[in-house]
Amino acid sequence: MKSRQTGITLIGFLVVLAVAGVFAYTAMKLVPAYVEFFGVVKSMNQVASEAGATSKSQDELRRDLLYKFSFQYVDTDTVKPQDIKLDQQGNGGTLTVTYDKQIPFAYNVDFLVHFTKSVALQGGGD
Repeated sequence: MKSRQTGITLIGFLVVLAVAGVFAYTAMKLVPAYVEFFGVVKSMNQVASEAGATSKSQDELRRDLLYKFSFQYVDTDTVKPQDIKLDQQGNGGTLTVTYDKQIPFAYNVDFLVHFTKSVALQGGGD
């Protein structure tokens, strides 16, 4: 009785390894952008919950938010002041940050990732 071997061939293993390598390389390129976005979200939540946040002007909120970005390792080239908008309605308002990040992948192939986050201003009076 002849025994027949089963399993993956060397070429099959190399193909699987190449596909896994492409996914790993893609993750290494994209994960830092999402970690940076989580820093933006954390900074926005901090600024929105500060006392007197609803009474601040758009420029004051931008200044506070850009200051908080430095603690979260958010690059100043990533989120620019014009990407930060304040929509005031009645006693409250909404702070919105919208930006794009272009990530080089290989040769002339880039990833363009679009991020948008809105947070309601909660900080009441001083």
